[in-house]
Amino acid sequence: MRSTSAPEGAGAVRLFTQRFSSTRLGARLARHLALHQLERWGHPHGTAVSDAAALVVAELAVNAVTHGRVPGRDFELRLVLACGTLRVEMTDARDERRPPQPGGLPAPDPYAESGRGLHLVEALADRWEVLDRLPVGKTVAAELDLTR
Repeated sequence: MRSTSAPEGAGAVRLFTQRFSSTRLGARLARHLALHQLERWGHPHGTAVSDAAALVVAELAVNAVTHGRVPGRDFELRLVLACGTLRVEMTDARDERRPPQPGGLPAPDPYAESGRGLHLVEALADRWEVLDRLPVGKTVAAELDLTR
């Protein structure tokens, strides 16, 4: 687990990075540790930021485990708190099965039991994107403005 921060003040940048096993337990642990880190950074459980971040982390972690899993490879959670924005990045090792870019999500099947995760991310995040990870993989990043 890696957590760093600059001195307190307007320009402080806080960073948390952790790898998890590509399992359901890993996804659950990612959500738990993200909420713990947000609490340490002054955003306690039950606040709007914490609640929105919990859902975003949970959805992205489940997608990394479900769609981005490569046997023997972990996924990574990275939180960056800077300039009034919380950035959540979830990285996995799979190139194929990329999610669509923002605004390009297909409507979910109303009878399906899954397929709504990125719709939740799109609704909760102020911005989100899919980035290439070199040499392989992808990162799905979502940003939450703290001045909501």
